[in-house]
Amino acid sequence: MGLIAEQDRTYLREEFDKMEHPVRLVLFTREEECQFCDETRQIVEELASLSDNVEAEVLDVQAEADRARALGVDKVPAIAILRADGEPADYGIRYYGIPSGYEFSSLVEDIFMVGRGDSGLQTATREALAGLKAPVHIQVFVTPTCPYCPRAVHMAHQMAFESPLVHADMVEAMEFPDLAVKYEVMGVPRIVINEETHVEGAVPEPVMLQAVLEAAEQV
Repeated sequence: MGLIAEQDRTYLREEFDKMEHPVRLVLFTREEECQFCDETRQIVEELASLSDNVEAEVLDVQAEADRARALGVDKVPAIAILRADGEPADYGIRYYGIPSGYEFSSLVEDIFMVGRGDSGLQTATREALAGLKAPVHIQVFVTPTCPYCPRAVHMAHQMAFESPLVHADMVEAMEFPDLAVKYEVMGVPRIVINEETHVEGAVPEPVMLQAVLEAAEQV
C-alpha cells in the first residue's frame, strides 16, 4: 500500500513534470538500529516513481561511508536533495529523520525549489546572503505533528539553496533524542544556528535572516 494518496500523486506528478531541472533524492539508510529507514525509503521511492524529473538513490551509510562523509551525513535516515542535471549540485539541504506528517510538505516544497532553480526568497534576503563571509549551519528541530515546522524547515533550506556557505538540516527531534537534549529542545520548531544562536518558532524571513547574519559574524 502506498504512503502517498492518489489525489496527491496526481498533483505531484503534474508539478514534477513542470520542473526545469531533475532532482535526485539521495537517501542513506542502515539495516540495523534504524527505526524509520524503511518508511523513509518508501517515501523517497514513491516520489521518484511519479516523474522522470525525480530520481531516488538509496545507499547504506556504512557500505558507502566515503559518499556519506562527502555529503556530511553522520546519522540515518538522511536525505540529501541534489540537482541532478550535469554534475549533481549539492545545496546543503538535509533531512535527518522521516519527513512524515506535516514535514512531507517541506520535502515536496524543497523538491519544487531545486527543480525550478529558484529559492523564492526576497531580494533583500538574497543580497544579504550573497555577502556572507563565514559558514552557517542551521538545524531545525521538528516533530511530524507540528503544523508550524514546515515553514521553518523550508526557509532554512531556501537559505541553503541561495548561499553555498549555508547548510541546513531538518532534525526530527523524537528520532534523535540525544540531539534534542543537547540543544534543549522543549518545543518545536527550535532553530539552532552555529551551535550558539537559538530561534524559537516559525519566525518571519527578516528575523531568520538577522539570526543567520549575527551567527555568521560570531564565527
